[in-house]
Amino acid sequence: MSELLQLEGVIPDESAGLRLDQALAQLFPEFSRGRITKWIKAGEVSVDEQQFRPRDSVAGGEHIVIAAHVEVVDDTWTAEAIQLDIIHEDDDVIIINKPAGMVVHPGAGNHQGTLVNALLHHAPQLETIPRAGIVHRIDKGTTGLLMIAKTLQAHNSLVNQLQEHTVLREYQAIAMGVMTAGGTVDEPVGRHPVDRKRQAVIGSGKHAITHYRVEHRYRAHTHIRCKLETGRTHQIRVHMAHIRYPLLGDPVYGGRIRLPKGASEQTIETLQGFRRQALHAGLLGFIHPATEQEVSWQIDLPADMQQMLETLAQDQKENS
Repeated sequence: MSELLQLEGVIPDESAGLRLDQALAQLFPEFSRGRITKWIKAGEVSVDEQQFRPRDSVAGGEHIVIAAHVEVVDDTWTAEAIQLDIIHEDDDVIIINKPAGMVVHPGAGNHQGTLVNALLHHAPQLETIPRAGIVHRIDKGTTGLLMIAKTLQAHNSLVNQLQEHTVLREYQAIAMGVMTAGGTVDEPVGRHPVDRKRQAVIGSGKHAITHYRVEHRYRAHTHIRCKLETGRTHQIRVHMAHIRYPLLGDPVYGGRIRLPKGASEQTIETLQGFRRQALHAGLLGFIHPATEQEVSWQIDLPADMQQMLETLAQDQKENS
């Protein structure tokens, strides 16, 4: 569903010489420059009743009229009374701790029970915000922190911060294999050329950087922390699999499960029973859109990952 957004303004004299997209980003700071550029290219911006290109210069004093269609919430998205684990909420943002198994956006086979359905019930005003205020996502099987914008200004601020790679996002994960040290994976990630449901390290993919460090080594696994510079689909999962340390339980990129030599039946059963990628978004930080202060939230590992680490520690103790 889209709504017609109508804006008018005059380019100030101090913007003389700027590109049109730069001048409009200053004139209408509640909208991102990327969004304004799309409106210009779509012919939804008139400059003294004429069409300009984004790179065309302005002289100052031009009369601007914007009549743009803004995508908000899909007509098929419905509100549902689903309990949310809200870590923080104010007039501008909501911070959610997403459980494993919850899909973020409705889609094929998942029209109900998603985070969007729950958010629309909790805060009906999100119907007027693109994608119900969700500016980034984590996979169905991943747990942890997500930020939701409650206003258009907050939405644009958070989107810009993500694009500028200034949002702090740290994950905890359990990787298969024993890492010798941390490091950085700087490899492009894109859609797999054969299996379109998967992502892969591929030359035609988008720039992607993941930093990782070792938290603790076990006999056949490693507890790691990962920091994202970029936010590509399945990025950590793909990058860790690429360097041959796939995440425990990953149903797509995990491959064969790795068992410690001589492990007890209980350890083997616990490892085989972990059926989601062992990945948790535990730390999230950004500049608050309203206060312009640095804010951050941190949450502990979910119970299943805590139990898994305890099992690996016990196995290590029994076989040391």
